[in-house]
Amino acid sequence: MVTPVSQIFNLPDVGEGLTEAEIVKWHVKPGDTVEINQTIVEIETAKAIVELPCPFEGVVTELMVDEGATVEVGVPIIAVGAEGAAAPVAAAPAVESVPTADEPGIVSAPAKEQPKRQPVLVGYGVKEGATKRRPRKAANGAAPPPAAPPPAPPPPAPVRRAAPAPRPQPVDNGLPLAKPPVRKMAKDLGIDLATIVGSGPQGSITRDDVLAAQSGPAPAQNVPAQAGPREERTPVKGVRKATAAAVSGSAFTAPHVTEFLQVDVTRTMDTVKRLRELPEFADVKVSPLLLVARALLTAVARNPQVNSTWVDGPSGAEIVVKRYVNLGIAAATERGLIVPKVKDAHDLDLPGLARALNQLTETARSGKASPADLTDGTITITNVGVFGVDAGTPIITPGEAAILAFGQIRDLPWVHEGELAIRRVTTLSLSFDHRIVDGELGSKVLRDVGAMLEDPIRMLAWS
Repeated sequence: MVTPVSQIFNLPDVGEGLTEAEIVKWHVKPGDTVEINQTIVEIETAKAIVELPCPFEGVVTELMVDEGATVEVGVPIIAVGAEGAAAPVAAAPAVESVPTADEPGIVSAPAKEQPKRQPVLVGYGVKEGATKRRPRKAANGAAPPPAAPPPAPPPPAPVRRAAPAPRPQPVDNGLPLAKPPVRKMAKDLGIDLATIVGSGPQGSITRDDVLAAQSGPAPAQNVPAQAGPREERTPVKGVRKATAAAVSGSAFTAPHVTEFLQVDVTRTMDTVKRLRELPEFADVKVSPLLLVARALLTAVARNPQVNSTWVDGPSGAEIVVKRYVNLGIAAATERGLIVPKVKDAHDLDLPGLARALNQLTETARSGKASPADLTDGTITITNVGVFGVDAGTPIITPGEAAILAFGQIRDLPWVHEGELAIRRVTTLSLSFDHRIVDGELGSKVLRDVGAMLEDPIRMLAWS
């Protein structure tokens, strides 16, 4: 139990009304000295990985949540005591305690809370209440004769250690022995440890035991065994869980329409090469995505209603047209698809937009994007061309009216100035909310983007 001098740090809401987070990595351990604002833990929310600073200074007395666990906001996660405070004290075991395994690292799952008992000496039973009865007087008023001394308690029976059995031995709560990584792996794979016969020391369950239980019974003779498990189960949490909920809500709330346009982007690719040679772009990466983003921003300025959102209010539905552009760029990361935003992208010049795109993409892929980076978008670009894909039907980001997909750029035969030639060609896809954007407006936006990518000079003429 934690000493009274310890201060408890509860999991905070790191923004946007998040209700839970996963403990990814602890940066401290019990006994470490911590300072105020020192990073103590990394957590993964439904939006991003966030580093939490410590609000106290002192000595870590207890980590109250294991790595990999998902906890709700407000749940205690760490205890910090004043420097020099006493270490955590554990109550002495009661007579009925069952000996645990001696191998380091083998633990059982935490048991349910049991009624509190007083620690006692072995062989002497539980201590009675503190109240004492007064001795009775004899009928004649004389004190009664002293009672005979109670018989001496029998010596405590020697505790025998059970011999290792083929089945896992229970530890206090009746659950099998397993190290924490093995227990977590079994939980992720959906395997009940109680159904596994452990092959480790003292009947503990190993990783090989869990993998063997997942792959099923051994194959019959003369049938080649399959390498590894036949199935793999991955818990849906964090970014993937949030993405699944968002796209499901968007797909079944906003009526989607998708239009496609093939564009000759040979001049755009020439412009990209020329921009890379300019000193203004010496310290940034210039890619075709930069000019796609600038073309979309210009198209939004010419067709403002595509940069809108649908709001169901108490007095009825409204279309809110945004006079600013927070441009979302979909980024594939190890944690799943996230969409960081370039805030007020409409106010940036071309070098500034290039730097913003570079910085935001690097931050997102490193897992350091903050919740603020991933919210309040107004329109989005997804670059499926980097995966070798020509086109797609992207799902609108919730709260927005449109999303533009940019396919791969390929050499294709194309009629150019009345003759057949090999040109650099890409496919643009625009999905839009048909409640806000009708076919005419959607077609105008897609046509404008395509025209500017076909001839980048139009970006100057229309800006």
